[in-house]
Amino acid sequence: MENISIQGTSKTPNVNFDVSSGILEISGRSIPENSYQFYEPLLSWLDKYASQPQGTTELTFKLDYFNTSSSMYILGILKKLEKLYLAGHKAEVKWYYDIDDEDMLQTGEDLKQIVKLPIDMVELDAEEDED
Repeated sequence: MENISIQGTSKTPNVNFDVSSGILEISGRSIPENSYQFYEPLLSWLDKYASQPQGTTELTFKLDYFNTSSSMYILGILKKLEKLYLAGHKAEVKWYYDIDDEDMLQTGEDLKQIVKLPIDMVELDAEEDED
């Protein structure tokens, strides 16, 4: 099974799914022209990964903005991780949001209510440099 590494654009996020470490990250903006075309390979990858996951799977979302069609796929990704978690595997999500972005905070809180999965809300201070 191969890793997924996608360099983000002004419309699509950076994606790094590392099979050997179990560390998955989606960051940037998600407003792709065709959400299905962008996200479907990620969902398929997660299906394959779930058959032989690492001891711990950590999914990080560091999104500045995403559109409605992306939100459906973000929920789909979380649902796949939830399946893994409910099957007894260790899985956690880190949902980063800017200190001034109440919408992103609220979205993360809403997702926490929908999926049975530990989601850690991580506040980013706009003054701090990321990575």
